[in-house]
Amino acid sequence: MALATRKSTAGNKAASSARPTAARSTLRKNSTPSEFTRDEDVKAYREMLLIRRFEEKAGQMYGMGLIGGFCHLYIGQEAVVVGMEMAQKDGDQVITGYRDHGHMLACGMDAKGVMAELTGRRGGLSKGKGGSMHMFSVEKHFYGGHGIVGAQVSLGTGLAFANHYRNNGQVSIAYFGDGAANQGQVYESFNMAELWKLPVVYVIENNRYAMGTAVSRASAQTDFSKRGISFNIPGEQVDGMDVRAVRDAAERAIQWCRDGKGPYILEMQTYRYRGHSMSDPAKYRSKDEVQKMREEHDPIEQVRSRLLGAWKLTEDDLKAVDAEVREIVNDAAEFATHDPEPDPSELWTDILK
Repeated sequence: MALATRKSTAGNKAASSARPTAARSTLRKNSTPSEFTRDEDVKAYREMLLIRRFEEKAGQMYGMGLIGGFCHLYIGQEAVVVGMEMAQKDGDQVITGYRDHGHMLACGMDAKGVMAELTGRRGGLSKGKGGSMHMFSVEKHFYGGHGIVGAQVSLGTGLAFANHYRNNGQVSIAYFGDGAANQGQVYESFNMAELWKLPVVYVIENNRYAMGTAVSRASAQTDFSKRGISFNIPGEQVDGMDVRAVRDAAERAIQWCRDGKGPYILEMQTYRYRGHSMSDPAKYRSKDEVQKMREEHDPIEQVRSRLLGAWKLTEDDLKAVDAEVREIVNDAAEFATHDPEPDPSELWTDILK
């Protein structure tokens, strides 16, 4: 028995030495991000402000009863999707969960179409039949909002498989949250993506509370950048409140995928100011905690400070940007309020028979 044990141990050591070295999680959140140019800061400011103002208006309209069903706001997390989008190339696909309005706007989808879908009108991007969680645009390479927790991860992996099969050089960006990171289908996707070296960046938007439970109470491994280690998938933690840090990490990850090295994981350490959805009072955290995040880490205020300081823009310059954004959002709200509802015959379209 002792001899057999020794042989087995020796065999395991030999097999172990033949295996590829496990991927390491790389911590970069404290590194200094690359500086933006003036134009890049202005662009980031405008795009994040558009998402912020849109979501504020959506919350207002929900309170007025103009938006029904579920509504998950992206306020506080704007730097994640804007920074990622700045690193992408035309043709790269985006897929996400149900906190999706910001992703759509960052992809360039029409604010009127997004808002009209929230109110269930004909001019909505899903003809008023999808609502907040289910919009889609082939033109903008946006493959949904998805209401099932974690479902978009396997679909995003499928998009990456199509890219790999077609050898088109495109990369799939699959967003999901810290809560969805514990889903089994996520790890099945990780395994397949690494096995076939699929070009997919898994972006874990860790806003700390999932649907209302702190990550420290729900996850045995709270460093989500390490979730791919057993599959040899590299990952890194990123300051998801700094659009520059996000853009830097996105460029590294996307290039890794484009070079044919397989998937990459980015844990975006971010924060949502509102509850999980409009029906969530968020009593699991203190108001002081939220206020501290707003005052010390707000992604838009960080860019605003640089614009006023290093780039010497004036308050009037920034007010003009805000006025332009508010006009876009107000026009979208007006359209979404008065556009007709879908004809009842739409119930029989876009379905499999």
